[in-house]
Amino acid sequence: MNIKHIFQASAVASALVLAGCGGDINITEGDITNTNTTTTTNNAPSTPSTPVVDDSAPGVASPFLSSQVSTALGSSVEVRSLSGRISSVGDAAETITLTNDTVWALEGPVIIGDDNENSVTLEIEPGTIIFGRSGADYLVISRGSKIESTGSATDPVIMTSYNDVVGAEVGPGQWGGLVILGNAPSTKCPTDGTACALQVEGAVEGSVFGGTDATDNSGILRYTVVKYAGFEIAPDNELNGITFGGVGSETTVEYVQVHANSDDGVEFFGGSVNAKYLVLTGNQDDSVDWDNGYNGKLQYVYVEHARDGSDANRGIEGDGDGGNANDDGGAFQFSAPMVANMTVIGNTFDTEDSDSEGLLLRDQTAAKIMNLLVTGPEEMGECLEFDSDATVQGNLDDGDLTITYSALVCSEPVKGVDVPGKTTEELVTWFEGQVGNQIVDFTDADARNALGINNDGSLTSESSLLTAGGNPSTLDGFFAENSFVGAIGATDWRQGWAFGFGGGQVAVAASQSGCPAGTTTIASVDGETNTCQVSGRITSDLTLTAGNMYALSGAVFVGGDNTDSATLTVEPGVIIYGSSGNDYLVVSRGSQIDANGTATNPITFTSRQHAQDPSTLVNGAPGQWGGMVILGNGQSTKCPTDGTACALQVEGVQEGAVFGGTDDADNSGTLRYVRVMHGGFEIAPDNELNGITFGGVGSATTVEYIQVHKNADDGVEFFGGAVNAKYVVLTGIQDDSVDWDNGYDGKMQFVLVKHADDDSDANRGIEGDGDGGNAGSGEGFEFSNPTVANMTIIGNAFDTADTDSEGILLRDQTSAQLYNFVITGAAGECLEFDNDDTVQGNLTDGDINIQTSVVACAENFKGVDAPGLDTAGVEAWWNDAARNNAVAADEAAVVNDIFTIATGVDATDVNAVDSFFTTTDFIGAVKDAENNWTAGWTVGL
Repeated sequence: MNIKHIFQASAVASALVLAGCGGDINITEGDITNTNTTTTTNNAPSTPSTPVVDDSAPGVASPFLSSQVSTALGSSVEVRSLSGRISSVGDAAETITLTNDTVWALEGPVIIGDDNENSVTLEIEPGTIIFGRSGADYLVISRGSKIESTGSATDPVIMTSYNDVVGAEVGPGQWGGLVILGNAPSTKCPTDGTACALQVEGAVEGSVFGGTDATDNSGILRYTVVKYAGFEIAPDNELNGITFGGVGSETTVEYVQVHANSDDGVEFFGGSVNAKYLVLTGNQDDSVDWDNGYNGKLQYVYVEHARDGSDANRGIEGDGDGGNANDDGGAFQFSAPMVANMTVIGNTFDTEDSDSEGLLLRDQTAAKIMNLLVTGPEEMGECLEFDSDATVQGNLDDGDLTITYSALVCSEPVKGVDVPGKTTEELVTWFEGQVGNQIVDFTDADARNALGINNDGSLTSESSLLTAGGNPSTLDGFFAENSFVGAIGATDWRQGWAFGFGGGQVAVAASQSGCPAGTTTIASVDGETNTCQVSGRITSDLTLTAGNMYALSGAVFVGGDNTDSATLTVEPGVIIYGSSGNDYLVVSRGSQIDANGTATNPITFTSRQHAQDPSTLVNGAPGQWGGMVILGNGQSTKCPTDGTACALQVEGVQEGAVFGGTDDADNSGTLRYVRVMHGGFEIAPDNELNGITFGGVGSATTVEYIQVHKNADDGVEFFGGAVNAKYVVLTGIQDDSVDWDNGYDGKMQFVLVKHADDDSDANRGIEGDGDGGNAGSGEGFEFSNPTVANMTIIGNAFDTADTDSEGILLRDQTSAQLYNFVITGAAGECLEFDNDDTVQGNLTDGDINIQTSVVACAENFKGVDAPGLDTAGVEAWWNDAARNNAVAADEAAVVNDIFTIATGVDATDVNAVDSFFTTTDFIGAVKDAENNWTAGWTVGL
């Protein structure tokens, strides 16, 4: 693999490029304060050499910032500060170039050109990094001037915060943003012939926009990523990620991302600028906002609210924002944009003042919207809402506002108004009456699954949405023809350049740092440790060497599906992290992972927040990144029985991550002394990323001494296969700690489950079922049938109307052989059996067996009404003398911390059951402090 060199080690700046008719560039510098406004603790392994300074380049060399950035990146880099107004001298427009071998710092407002005078074109080379250090640092392109930010798919231009560049903690609002101003019309322009000059929000006085030229050209934004910007100067006066004020249609905007902005992602104040391929992720207010009579066109817009459930508002907030809309002499009567192929994925953010929503269309806006997809978790607010304003309500009836070939997949699809305007019921009728629209019943899992929406917003090849769209080219010739609903069709245009999708990172040459070939160096995550990025698909053997941390960027696949196979080796002590639910690791069928840690140097998979300070757990919470997925060629009850090759899509992962086959002795590698922490993500109900997902993994795989800690969904889940595991710790898991289905028949011994000490979210220690498939057909496995020995389940007091902390639930189509269990401390029941005929039958015919075990819960047993054993029947089944089980008074009678103190139950010699098992003389997972196999490598105990 060729490693991209964004910065050259010598960092010799290119000569200033001047174009035009011999004029000069006049740079009026503001005050430059070379003081550190952000506390960092970066220490490079060695001191980089002093960069060579080129004083013919724009701006002023900053020795302080050069030293800070060079130290953080481990490579000699010159930083030059830009400030004040940069304008040309003379009549001809001039050009100033920001080269990619220098890092550029904004100091205060940097204004390109005067207002329609002394114009300048700001050229920005591919791969160039520009940063600000506070909300007062932002870039303004004046009317008459241009920006030509022409990144590439492999080298996007990155505008970001100082913290991002030096590897300190990042977040919204760490610098200002980008403001582009043009001469296109606005409904707020005067109608009496007076020249238009409207002050734009958030920027310095004199930053004005508006005019009469709808085709005005403000330049090019292509492959440009804007991160961690936005600043609220005062209520209703904010800096957005990118502000377009009166920008005209000759401006080119494509392949642009705004990530983690504290206000809107992009806002259009009037104008006619068009845009394609927009990525708007983790923005705290509206992702797209239009007003002032904006009438441009947008296609391929991907909106995703923050995966951690933090601040978010609407995917679109559209209005006309007053002005002269009712004045016949006005420019535009309404905002009237066209939007095609947009996806909005909400989150769980919900406060008294704001929540995550889809679209809100307000006063004085029309719109033509086609191929819209809005979805999100159950807690998300409404998909679609219209203001009660008479103008927007009128546009619903007269056809000036249309939404066609679109899908709403929310628990609250639409929200109506009382008076005046359409009620919720009337809006449902309106929406469903538009051609091609569908409201999908959120409670119908089959209906949702048929849509085939991956966790990253792409569609599976079986998705009904691929062919459910209209043809956007019928709206206007600007739009590309397609037939799918949402932003992402068969080709994922985000990959490789957008942050969270394999790009958009501040990076330096790998040769400077010791990152292994096949990875890319990025800014140190903890300010101290060399950090390497891993992305895409690994198709040749790769070793993640000790001494570095590794960032997963997007979905990282090891090998193709039984092709281009590779082994990912992870050395002891390595920390691998993800930054969002989009970041996860998949080991494909035919490939292997060799993660072979030690008790003193375990391997850790965790979140970025935790990696920034891995000495503590303070920064770690469930659901901060994806998780680990291992796929094999083992059997599943859901494999076809007609001889067709088995390829089952695994939950929670983008399409093509498949498992299943005929080889239960398949080998997917080794997990030994491995911790997976703070992961898990629920894409939608019943479609989740677990801490570790085992899909069809075979028995030749080695799994021992593993921990999953604080996972937002299941700890470990086994979809079929026959993989075995020993010495397993599952702590603080918010759903089931162990989940099996699809005919899983592996073996487990020494399994410790401990629900969260703070009594926060928890569910079952074990949820076991067969999950449909061909059970009873005579083909494959009839049921799941694992054997588990020496397991301790310590519940907590978590108890809500929907779920609580429980011990074991065995459901449809599972058998199980369970020995030497201790189940205690749960708010709910210790043991429950589903009323399904198959599991109830297995209780009576001996295919479910639990023996030499003890329970001590507030509710030890839970039965069913009919058919099946009632509570008394479950208790009698448990107490059958042949099983040698017991019931204890309470938790204090059976465990001391994690150690077994229960008496009166003799352990089964499980080695006599199967040679995989180790003979023990105790029940539960951990005998005592002298035999504590969890010591030294686990966390949270």
